[in-house]
Amino acid sequence: MVKFSREYDASIIPEWKPAFVDYRGLKKLIKRIKVERRDADDSSAGDSSPETAALAAGVESAGYGAGFSVLDPVRALAARFAPRVQASMVRACARQAIRVDHLATCAHGTDVHEREFLEKADEELEKVNTFYATQEAELLGRGEALIDQLRILADVKRILADHAATRRARGSLLGRSRSMPAVAPPSPAFSGSGRYLLSGLATPQSMSDGSVELQQAQMTEGAAVADEVMAALERNGVSFVGLPGKKDAKKEGSGRGGRLQLPSTVRIDIPASNPGRAALKVWEELVNVLRKDGADPAAAFVHRKKVQHAEKNIRDAFMALYRGLELLKKFSSLNVKAFTKILKKFVKVSEQQRATDLFSQKVKRSSFSTSDKVLQLSDEVEALFLKHFAGNDRMVAMKYLNPQQPKNTHMITFLVGLFTGTFVSLFIIYAILAHVSGIFASTGNTAYMEVVYHVFSMFALISLHCFLYGCNLFMWKSTRINQNFIFDFAPNTALTHRDAFLMSASIMCTVVAALVINLFLRNAGASYANAVPGGLIVLSAGLLLCPFNVFYRSTRYCFMRIMRNIMFSPFYKVLMADFFMADQLTSQIPLLRHMEFAACYFMAGSFRANPYETCTTSQQYKHLAYVISFLPYYWRAMQCLRRYIEEHDINQLANAGKYVSAMVAAAVRFKYNVTPTPFWMWMVLISSSGATVYQLYWDFVKDWGFFTPKSKNLWLRDDLILKNKFTYYISMMLNLVLRLAWAQSVMKIRINKNETRLLDFSLASLEIIRRGHWNFYRLENEHLNNVGKFRAVKTVPLPFRELETD
Repeated sequence: MVKFSREYDASIIPEWKPAFVDYRGLKKLIKRIKVERRDADDSSAGDSSPETAALAAGVESAGYGAGFSVLDPVRALAARFAPRVQASMVRACARQAIRVDHLATCAHGTDVHEREFLEKADEELEKVNTFYATQEAELLGRGEALIDQLRILADVKRILADHAATRRARGSLLGRSRSMPAVAPPSPAFSGSGRYLLSGLATPQSMSDGSVELQQAQMTEGAAVADEVMAALERNGVSFVGLPGKKDAKKEGSGRGGRLQLPSTVRIDIPASNPGRAALKVWEELVNVLRKDGADPAAAFVHRKKVQHAEKNIRDAFMALYRGLELLKKFSSLNVKAFTKILKKFVKVSEQQRATDLFSQKVKRSSFSTSDKVLQLSDEVEALFLKHFAGNDRMVAMKYLNPQQPKNTHMITFLVGLFTGTFVSLFIIYAILAHVSGIFASTGNTAYMEVVYHVFSMFALISLHCFLYGCNLFMWKSTRINQNFIFDFAPNTALTHRDAFLMSASIMCTVVAALVINLFLRNAGASYANAVPGGLIVLSAGLLLCPFNVFYRSTRYCFMRIMRNIMFSPFYKVLMADFFMADQLTSQIPLLRHMEFAACYFMAGSFRANPYETCTTSQQYKHLAYVISFLPYYWRAMQCLRRYIEEHDINQLANAGKYVSAMVAAAVRFKYNVTPTPFWMWMVLISSSGATVYQLYWDFVKDWGFFTPKSKNLWLRDDLILKNKFTYYISMMLNLVLRLAWAQSVMKIRINKNETRLLDFSLASLEIIRRGHWNFYRLENEHLNNVGKFRAVKTVPLPFRELETD
């Protein structure tokens, strides 16, 4: 049976750990009380025996007067029984006196520990109550605002749907009428592009449509839509600066066709997190500017896409709210159970039943134990989500609200072992065949070695990165770091460490199998032997883009989405997963170069007519290699600039400077490889040393959070997840050594071509190992920041809110 302390530690919410009751601390106090009482009992039993024996001996040795008397036989009979009775009485009295004296001396120490336990338990109860009340008030406020947002969305959708139905009905009637030569053009209240104009002001397009009566009808309809939408917003508590009251609006608008005066800031506020939303926002502002030339300053409109974005934001906000409510319910139940268990232990040791009962009643009356507001709001959120976002299908609703991580099966573990064993066997076979064929010798087939080296290195580096990511996942799970929350991954589709190991083993097994087949075909003299590595690349690309739900489709699509965000970094809002993946790419520059060669060799139309050196000696290839060395650092610098624009954090500019320094160092090293002169060697030393110092500072101080001033752990931070502090010092030294791998570019080591390839592959592997090692501490620091701010649920911005004019 698992001890409750272990079960409790495994069940608590990692981000809220400081707010939970300190069960282990209270348990230590109970053990101290138990030890004091045991020592008291032992000393009591040891001290009572000698004194009792001495008193009994004194009574038994007592004599009566000398001489003979008639009463001597009677005295002799009495003397036989009297000592026993007196001795027992004296022994009992002595034992009672010793016990009272010992309790008088030891009761003070025991009472101190019991009082300390009760005071500590009272402090923990107050801490839990305060945190629960704060979180409850925050969630209740968020729930109330979210329900208002849902009412606004429902009203806006209903109003727009009603007017769309009315327009369709009117258009149908006009189409049937023989008196009208043509169907009336669409109203500005709902244009074909999906824009709902909430203004009575005529657009430039409507001014050229023809009759004044038609324009007046369009303006009246637009005013009606605007009036209804604004009324819906006002009913739900969204007010707008500069908006006149209804009476004033009617008076002012009576001379202009009843148009409603709208401020230019009335709009659905959707964050510009991607190019589509940014373009939509720019278009809105452009329309606002173009429409301010008239007497009416109104320019607000609702776009169909914006309504869809608003609905998605509200749905995500409901999911986050439900997650927070579930966590708070778990927080309440775990703390109630912890207090119940610890009080049972205390009453067994201290035997203070009355004090325990009083404290137990205090726990039961506490707000975190008795409040039902969270339960009520949770039921209400579930019912609203079921009605508005799940079509009254409970299974669909719970799939979104409470996603469950799939159960681990032994099949994945079996497949990992199977693919690993197959890979080892095939690699041994390939090594033997390659040695017998002599292809690794200096006089071997150079073209074959170029193809095999680049293809194998590319997939081997990918497999190594997957393996290290699996190690990261295993360590994060062991140390209870919630990487799914940090990266905003869905728990039911997120990878586990077994999945990552399976991906790594299956990739290497497939690659080595392809190389063995390719070698057999070469030795057999087949002309299409090179089609095997090319087919392997096509197969991997097809599997990555495969639309069917095989081989972790959700993970593959998430990877492609993140890569899209990275490549268009300035145009997308930067999330944690985006810049974390961009950091991985800065360690995969050799992989990108291998991909460049493979694309040149297999996809260029001239690789059959020209030798393979065309892809290594041409100026275009060299320039492309130069660009590839820059791209990951450029993408990461653009992400930093985007975050600086949004967050106005000067640290983001400093972080961008780190990647700019890395770009400069890479450019200088590239120039030194082309023209290895002493001048460029010194430039490599200066630029690379400066970039390395910059990177080490950022690794240790910013990314890992080390070198905290006045920290209780020398050169580290106060909060550490790993128990052994020596591990952190070793990691710092390892990161320092691996950061200096660029030094080999300055050393002109004279080795043959195959050894050069092996050295390059080893250095590329060491850089990936350094990145995998960096990943753990980077996420550990991020996790501790979330713990320090009690962030366990993401905050989704709400679309409808009060905006202020400039």
